[in-house]
Amino acid sequence: MARETRPMPTRRAGRSPWLREALALDETDAPILAGEARCDICIVGGGLAGLWTAIELKHRAPQTSIVIIEADICGGGASGRNSGMVLSQWAKFAALTKFCGMEGAIRLAQAFGRSPAEIAAFCATHGIDAEYHPDGWIWGASCAAHLGSWAGILETLAAANRFPFREVTRDEIAALTGTDAFLAGIHDPTAGTIHPGKLVRGLRRVALGLGVVIHENTPMTRLLRRPQPGVVTPRGMVRAERVILTLNAWSLAVPELRSAILVIASDDAVTAPVPERLAQAGYRRKPLISDSQTFVTGYRTTGDDRLNAGVTGGRLGFGSFRSQRFEGRSAREAAIRAAIARGHPQLADIPLAESWYGPIDRTRSGLPLFGRLPGCSDIFYGYGFSGNGIATTPIGGRILASLALDVVDEWSGCGLVRPPEGWLPPEPIRYFGAHLVRAAIDRADRLAHLDRRPDFLTRRLVALAPGGITTSDAT
Repeated sequence: MARETRPMPTRRAGRSPWLREALALDETDAPILAGEARCDICIVGGGLAGLWTAIELKHRAPQTSIVIIEADICGGGASGRNSGMVLSQWAKFAALTKFCGMEGAIRLAQAFGRSPAEIAAFCATHGIDAEYHPDGWIWGASCAAHLGSWAGILETLAAANRFPFREVTRDEIAALTGTDAFLAGIHDPTAGTIHPGKLVRGLRRVALGLGVVIHENTPMTRLLRRPQPGVVTPRGMVRAERVILTLNAWSLAVPELRSAILVIASDDAVTAPVPERLAQAGYRRKPLISDSQTFVTGYRTTGDDRLNAGVTGGRLGFGSFRSQRFEGRSAREAAIRAAIARGHPQLADIPLAESWYGPIDRTRSGLPLFGRLPGCSDIFYGYGFSGNGIATTPIGGRILASLALDVVDEWSGCGLVRPPEGWLPPEPIRYFGAHLVRAAIDRADRLAHLDRRPDFLTRRLVALAPGGITTSDAT
């Protein structure tokens, strides 16, 4: 039997501002697992994917006993340190058609498109003040070389008679956001922004209220691949009928999953509240913006009128990733400042109050994947959200719940249920190769703003980049 352990005050130092703001002053961690626990389903990973899955399982099968083990605290990984951009998957429609066929792609894209509003409704129902703002999203070109980056996606969508985006001119973008730095773009009115820390901690509260048992500060040290699977932890173990792995970037620790993702950090920063400056610049409560670089940069505002800017293409994960942590200030504040100056020059002089960074588990296509662990019919996985986890993890929870409950439906049968792709080579080749690709992407993005075409080798290396907000060329 599992033994009770003394509650520990939740550590705040080193965490992202989102998570610190979401934690109560007297917050305590869920108890560490000590001894043996038994349950119907054990979920490894207490971020958005794991929590949405647990909640979905409890709604469908209330008597199911569920244990979540989390190496840190719920939301301590990417779920509590991302940019809070709630985006549909229409920009990845080409990849969806590849995996799901046209009808399946339309059905899934519509589900992802409804996800922002459904998250808002869930938060309202359960009293989660996650500061959701349905302000829309602009994907734009900040230099001539990036004009029309979205043309192929619009063409694919038009062939399916789907028109989720509206093309916008430079003047229209300026009217919507206050900046004329973008030459053209497309607008998605269904997107929005959210406070990721308050969302993930709110989901934790809902899961606990439904009877889900959570053990924080309890990492998985070994996965028992046998007819009745189990999870070994430093001070105990969980015996379960089914195990679900929602490990995000830490999926690198599972050999069967490692080859399908590249883990690379994104870096974010926020200013102090500056409502007057945002109003003067025409960017208060306005659409979030992202550019067309391969290493995309993005901008948004918060519910309390801070400017939040982020850049991708940071630190690369190596090996199993098991012990790596992402804490403290970002080392790329200069790149974040440059991104603000490039995208919204009127706001470039506002000091950055805080910065942080976190891992993204990028797949080749930019779409997540789900399924049964090869050779283990009672162990399931869901990972590879590629920086788009807020709107996709609720759908991922439905897919994983159907798989774990042996339900044959639109979720368990969708094209995102597929085996891990053997996309990347083993270490250390993948680590050094990823650095070559990253350097090529940096070079190509820099040359684009100088209106210069990169050389052949650079173009070939850039084509190997994994997906992110949009579908990768590698698809």
